[in-house]
Amino acid sequence: MAFEWIRTIIILPVNVLVFIPAVVLFCAGYRWTPNHPALLVLGGILLILGLMLAGWTMRLFAVKGKGTAAPWSPPKKLVVSGPYCHVRNPMITSVLTMLIAESLLLNTWWCFGLFVLFWLGNMIYFPFFEEKDLEKRFGESYLEYKRNVPRWIPRLTPWQPPLE
Repeated sequence: MAFEWIRTIIILPVNVLVFIPAVVLFCAGYRWTPNHPALLVLGGILLILGLMLAGWTMRLFAVKGKGTAAPWSPPKKLVVSGPYCHVRNPMITSVLTMLIAESLLLNTWWCFGLFVLFWLGNMIYFPFFEEKDLEKRFGESYLEYKRNVPRWIPRLTPWQPPLE
């Protein structure tokens, strides 16, 4: 399982948060200039929060779901605890948070543009592909989860699945 997680982390978030931004910034001739100190602090806080949320969600997928976030090694069980009680896609929320942090820390609109592209891509991917697969794999339990937990905007109170 450790190898699967290392592979998942390198292929998915490292590409989105490190490799692709590095290539874009290199091609754009990017040169770092300091941002306003308050924006640097905000960027640092968002980065830490995004990393914490990513770690939490990955741990839940490994421990409760018995799988990874990758399509080639998906969870075997539906995860509906922790942040998943508030929103259906907290892993994507963590990556979006880190992309905003990157934009603030690097003081560049290029990273903000990547944030917008990643967000738009997921707005299309999740309802048309990911959710359809989850409906097939987990059936009525996922449909009930989907009816009670929003895709992007978190619930204020955690949803509690019915006892089985």
